Parts: sequence; C-alpha cells; structure tokens
Amino acid sequence: MPQISQIGEIYASQLFWLAIVFALIYFGIGKAMVPKIERTVEDRNARISGDIAAAEAARQTALASEQRYQAGLDTARSAALKALAEAKASATANAETALKAGDAAAAARLAEATGAVAAAKSTAVAEIESTTVEAVEQIVAKLSGVSVDRATVEGKVKAELAHG
Repeated sequence: MPQISQIGEIYASQLFWLAIVFALIYFGIGKAMVPKIERTVEDRNARISGDIAAAEAARQTALASEQRYQAGLDTARSAALKALAEAKASATANAETALKAGDAAAAARLAEATGAVAAAKSTAVAEIESTTVEAVEQIVAKLSGVSVDRATVEGKVKAELAHG
C-alpha cells in the first residue's frame, strides 16, 4: 500500500503540524478563551454574592420593620385597653350617679305619694265619721223620735271606728 510506505517520509512533517495545531489550540483556548470564561464566572459569582447580600439586607430590614410593627401594635393594643378601662370606669360612675339620682327621685315620689295617701285617708276617715254621725242622728231621730246630742254621737262613732 502506497500510503503506508510514505509514512517514513512524512511523519515528521505531520508531527510538526500536529504540534503547531495543538499549540494554536492551547494558546487560543487556554490563553484567550479561558480567561474570558473565568472572568464571566467570577462576575457571575460576584453578582450572585451581591444579590445574596442584598437579599440578606432586605430580610434584616423586613425583620426590623416587622418588629417595629409589632411594637406599634402592642402599644396601640395597650392604649386601647387603657382607654377601654377608663371608659368602662366612667360609664360605671355615670351609671351609679344616675341610679342614685333615680333612687332619690323615686324615694321623694314615694314619700310624696305616701303623704298624699295619708292625707286622703285622714280626709276619708273624717268624711266617714261625719257621714256616720249624721246617719246615726237621722236613724235615731226616725226610729225613736228623739234628737240626740251630736257630741255624744261623735264620741260613740269615734270609739266604734277606732276598735274596728
């Protein structure tokens, strides 16, 4: 075969060109492309690290905001409870004052009504006594034809009404 017989003559030149191609590939990729790729990877890593640091800072800010919010809620809650307690105490005091005033007014009306009932009772008793005295005088005069002393009849009527 003629290709095999030529190997002795051309192998040195093929090895030379193989070395040149490998050297070009080595220097082209290793010295030109690899640094660009490394810079890209380093930039990417730096950007990722920066994003992680920014995310951590944002998380810390959010935590601080949440703590301030919770503190504000606690303050507002305690202020609301204090206002509620004050309003409850004020309402209780107002209710007690109104109740005492109502009790006093009711007691006054009761005393007035009791006085009016007592006056009406005494008036009614006096009218009953006078009507009874007149009736007794008329009955005695009609039945016996004798006129009776009014003072005697009043004394007897009062004695009978007192004993019931």
